[in-house]
Amino acid sequence: MSIKVFYFASLKDHVGRSEDDLTYTCLLTVKEVWTHVNADTALPGNTLAAVNMEYVEFDDMVNDGDVVAFFPPVTGG
Repeated sequence: MSIKVFYFASLKDHVGRSEDDLTYTCLLTVKEVWTHVNADTALPGNTLAAVNMEYVEFDDMVNDGDVVAFFPPVTGG
């Protein structure tokens, strides 16, 4: 199974890239996706996640072909 992972705004600078491709053999949660592609980088506090452009919780499962995005909280003005 494979998924695409994107990082936005300051998270892109934090991890040093804008995207990853992840191939895996078992079901993963959103949190486990972060851990697999960023083993040496802790998940910053207040990070938001989306799967297929829908906000999700970090314990939600990811499916084959999903697109996972991580981004800092969004504010408006």
